[in-house]
Amino acid sequence: MPTKTAIVTGASSGVGRATAIALAAAGWDVALLARRADALQKTIPLAPADAQGRMHAHPCDIANKSALETVVSAFLQRSGNRIDALVNAAGTNIPDRSLEKMTEARYREVFDVNLTGALNTIQAFLPTMRKQQGGTVVNINSIAGQNASVLSGASYVMSKFALAGLTQSINAEEAKNNIRACSIFPGDINSELLEKRPSPPPQDVRGKMLQPQDVADCILLVLNLPPRAVVEELRIVPR
Repeated sequence: MPTKTAIVTGASSGVGRATAIALAAAGWDVALLARRADALQKTIPLAPADAQGRMHAHPCDIANKSALETVVSAFLQRSGNRIDALVNAAGTNIPDRSLEKMTEARYREVFDVNLTGALNTIQAFLPTMRKQQGGTVVNINSIAGQNASVLSGASYVMSKFALAGLTQSINAEEAKNNIRACSIFPGDINSELLEKRPSPPPQDVRGKMLQPQDVADCILLVLNLPPRAVVEELRIVPR
């Protein structure tokens, strides 16, 4: 049986990093995408020694279509034109996130990563998934994509609501091609994104939040289910 292959965006930290490591440890061949090359390289040594050779770092801004096309081409050449899973874990937010303070430039910054970047990667790999008649897309959303919150801010909320709609659109349009998609809606996660809050929480509060591995475990559950089963939405929150 061929080795399963996956692309993970946002693989330099948080959920993306935990997911890339978990997939490689489970025997998958994984391409790691993120904008920060230095942080991306730090992900690979965190994996078990026997899994590190299955991890391939690709510094890339997924909002940049031409840069993404280069990565996609290299990935498909290495994988023999096969893609089993795409995990969109890249995400960002801004400190001045209220409607009162949000600027157009910062609003677009959030949408470029949280929505446009995800759409770019999805559109880049859907042709291959259609040709092979199968594949799974997992989009890391947020409970802010189900209910607006002042803490998350308007631009983040809007981008995540739109990402939920994009996920539903994949299932509506691509079911005929045996392609499935899942939105995972986590509550607060102890990740680097917390540093972009106007007032980052202290360590004792972070310890009670979801940890990146918790969400990575959910992703592997979705990916390991048989193709006949589709988890369209999954909500996970701290106790």
